[in-house]
Amino acid sequence: MRLVSAELSKIFTTATWWIFGLILIPLWAMSILFNWGTANVTNQIPADANVDPDSAALLDATNQPINVATNLYTSGQFFGVLLILLLSAILVTNEFFHLTATTTFLVTPHRERVVLAKLAAAGLLSLGFWLITTVLNLALAPFFLRQLDLPVQLGEGAVWRAIGLNALAFALWAVVGVGVGVLIRSQIATTLTLSIGYLIGPLGAQAVFFLLTQYVADFFEKLRVIEPTTASQLMISGTDLPGNPPRWVGAVVLIGYAVVTGVIGTLIMRRRDVS
Repeated sequence: MRLVSAELSKIFTTATWWIFGLILIPLWAMSILFNWGTANVTNQIPADANVDPDSAALLDATNQPINVATNLYTSGQFFGVLLILLLSAILVTNEFFHLTATTTFLVTPHRERVVLAKLAAAGLLSLGFWLITTVLNLALAPFFLRQLDLPVQLGEGAVWRAIGLNALAFALWAVVGVGVGVLIRSQIATTLTLSIGYLIGPLGAQAVFFLLTQYVADFFEKLRVIEPTTASQLMISGTDLPGNPPRWVGAVVLIGYAVVTGVIGTLIMRRRDVS
């Protein structure tokens, strides 16, 4: 517990945490407004619109009140996860940037304990970010739902399940951030890699899966879930969506990424020379 406290102190004694916190608020506001606007637009598409049956089924499911509600109550995940991903990586890269890694490992020779402490600290930070966005969503999402002439839905178990799975998503992305920070070590390189990979990578992945679906085989459409941001979004939907794998598949994929990066990060930290 003292190691976890020490790792948290490394963040809270600098300006990093509150700068990230300040950035989170406008990004969350943009997200919930975007989700509300999207729901407003899709809700006005007529049922007899000229779309293919699969798209019509997906549109109908998306417009279900429970799915609109879960989308609004989990607003801010996309950018919140990006911030916690970067902050978790900084927990590791700060050691090498400020040349404190040697001191850290001299004080705690068992390196796996240091990695576990960083993972725990990153998890706590992620839950803090999740809590901020969740409280804001619970305060404002009912207002947007009423504007859409939809019930608040807070009595539905699916809403609370989505909120809980959203917390899990934040925590799992924190683990990924620590793992990537161990792998790359350079603070600038890690920040650029994670930012570009998180923001641009999904677009490239979706384009590849689209082409494979169109020109190779239809089953590639369902493999889109192996892209982590897609998996993260899938697991917080209110119901299973037509043309998509079940929600639990998204959770399994994201857990897989967290386990792989966490284990690899621990093994690398144990074996790598620190100077």
